[in-house]
Amino acid sequence: MMVQDHSSPKPSKPIFMKHKVSHYSETKNLDFSTWVSENSVKLFVVSLLTISVAALFYLRTSSVPTTILCFQNSHQSQPQKPKLPKLDLDSVQPIVDKSSPFSSFHSEQWIIVSVSDYPSGPLQSLVRLKGWQVLAIGNSRTPKDWNLKGAIYLSLEQQASLGFRVTDFLPYDSYVRKSVGYLFAIQHGAKRIFDADDRGEVIGGDLGKHFDLELDGAAAKQQRILQYSLEIENKTVVNPYIHFGQRSVWPRGLPLESVGFVNHEEFYTEVSGGRQYIQQGISNGLPDVDSVFYSTRKVGSEALDIIFDEHAPKVALPQSLMVPINSFNTLFHYNAFWSLMLPVSVSTMASDVLRGYWAQRLLWEIGGFVVVYPPSVHRDDKVEAYPFSEEKDLHVNVGRLINFLVSWRSEKQGLYEKILELSHTMALEGFWSENDVKFTAAWLHDLAAVGYQQPRLMAVQLDLQKATVQRGDKKEFIPRKLPSVHLGVEESGTVNYEIGNLIRWRKNFGNVVLIMFVAGPVQQTALEWRLLYGRVFKTVVILSTQADADLAVEQGQLDQVYKYLPRILERFNSTEGFLFLQDNTVLNYWNLLQADKSKLWIANKVPTSRNMINGKDSSWFVKQAELVKKVVSTMPVHLQVNYKESGPTDQSIALCGSEVFYVPRRFVQDFVDLVDLVGDLDIHQKIAVPMFFMAMDLPQNFDTLLNKMVYKTGASSTNSLKLYSAQVPAVHPLAVSTESEFIKLIRLMAAGDPLLMELV
Repeated sequence: MMVQDHSSPKPSKPIFMKHKVSHYSETKNLDFSTWVSENSVKLFVVSLLTISVAALFYLRTSSVPTTILCFQNSHQSQPQKPKLPKLDLDSVQPIVDKSSPFSSFHSEQWIIVSVSDYPSGPLQSLVRLKGWQVLAIGNSRTPKDWNLKGAIYLSLEQQASLGFRVTDFLPYDSYVRKSVGYLFAIQHGAKRIFDADDRGEVIGGDLGKHFDLELDGAAAKQQRILQYSLEIENKTVVNPYIHFGQRSVWPRGLPLESVGFVNHEEFYTEVSGGRQYIQQGISNGLPDVDSVFYSTRKVGSEALDIIFDEHAPKVALPQSLMVPINSFNTLFHYNAFWSLMLPVSVSTMASDVLRGYWAQRLLWEIGGFVVVYPPSVHRDDKVEAYPFSEEKDLHVNVGRLINFLVSWRSEKQGLYEKILELSHTMALEGFWSENDVKFTAAWLHDLAAVGYQQPRLMAVQLDLQKATVQRGDKKEFIPRKLPSVHLGVEESGTVNYEIGNLIRWRKNFGNVVLIMFVAGPVQQTALEWRLLYGRVFKTVVILSTQADADLAVEQGQLDQVYKYLPRILERFNSTEGFLFLQDNTVLNYWNLLQADKSKLWIANKVPTSRNMINGKDSSWFVKQAELVKKVVSTMPVHLQVNYKESGPTDQSIALCGSEVFYVPRRFVQDFVDLVDLVGDLDIHQKIAVPMFFMAMDLPQNFDTLLNKMVYKTGASSTNSLKLYSAQVPAVHPLAVSTESEFIKLIRLMAAGDPLLMELV
């Protein structure tokens, strides 16, 4: 835990008493008692000086901490109230970077991270984000030879040479040294700053897909953003994880007394975009949770892997309502750069949270607001204990802090004056120390010195009576209730058989990507498929004939869907493999545990899967055979030998159902190469996929589990629920196109996975 050093008060100057000696003074009686009586004042002064000198000598030479003296003195005198520093921005001299090797470098988009160890994998991924400059801030624990190509690194020595006032207040071994990085980025042209850590990997590798990077222009200002309602009296803080599907999870910084409120909003309102100056992202895997959650909601040493609803809409916070904000997945726009300051007198796990609440209150003064976004990064849980002591400032004070901030008012006429006044008042209230008041003044002077222009104030209407929300202004959104299976516990806290099964399925398929082609109406089924299979697989990628950006549905054509797979495989290059599934086939994942994930899976030995392709005559098959022959002739030796040994002659082709198949990691590159060999040739999916499989490996090496699936030809896929069986690995055909049909399917599948009933 970081403990703020308190300077010992300077000792007052000793008083020297001058006495004029008279050579004609009266002779004194030498009786000891009389002498003591007459010289008592002198004796007291001499004794006091002697004790003071001895005490100072003892404290200088002994190992007893000087804080003992502070503790003893606290009983003798009242502590002085923190003083309000004066701002003199007009006399601030510009600070120009003349010492670093990057003095001439400018960028509008920066990622600021604190580094204590050699570059991590996620940090190396951050460096590869297009259009963003990574700035790594070192501390006393950072290796001396730290280096990462593409990143700017500032060591302690380089930080000290930049000339920023805040450097004098920063501890040597803490991430709060990022305050130097914020100033450096502003000095070098920053317009947007992504506050990150070296454990978070941006999902999809594009921050622009997760956050609103552009706030100017008509389009940005005309967008309507869902906003929490103020209908509930005295509500001052919300748990955003409920909105994104995890009602039993709470973020670090949420008052513990608010943890039990798990009901979703009855309704929302809307607000126009363009002023969401602080944008908080949600983290999958290990989200921002406190030590209480981490210590009580886990099973043994199993890592947390919490998944939030990526399709839930972003949600804004109105004035008078707050949300915890962290320092490892938050985007700050230029108008909120003043709020980047990380407090130095509180524990490390409290610094960014206190900053977030402090910033939100001041953000209202310029008409800005916070928006919380769907999951934007994935953080791996390193299974490290969370020290409760590091969060003591949160659990003791955060509820009182929120109530204080909501009620705080200021008559100051400038933003910087309001900022300094609030920091000073928070010190008076005991939320942080006087050191942070001085730090705030230094921060504001440094902002002025690097050329930052403070935003203008806007009217704040906190004291107006809340208007009743009219029916037409109410917006409904019902958050999904995503099972917290990764916790290994039910929300009641007891482990049961069904939860244990789901954990086993997740462990088995948690690093397998499911790629699904949806031929039906994606607007009605895409989210349901993701909810069903996303509980088990790493992610669910959906293809359809028409792309839908709002639903994250990508475009593809079923007859040649294999040609769209390489681009998806490239995005998930660290997975165990990928499983393809057509939406007219239902996968019973609980029956796939025995399948070998290092082998190829396909229903090649189901006789009825080798059916004819509707609407295709013999001449079409002849042309397909010619195209297959052409591709085989260009195959590399290992693929061509496998294919020819599998049995097909030059005049024949293999045909089997390709509604479901699995390719493990070791064959992915072969699959991609085979797709490249096909190129623009018009080879059908049901012919190309069997050709690929026989080229990648011999059929006798395939896993045989899918050969046990139910596969019926001639059956209508629109009325096929009677075909369903929970005892087989998959069922075909079985299609759903409406929500009511999906509910019927879920109830049938609950025979194999009882927890599915929570979804209906």
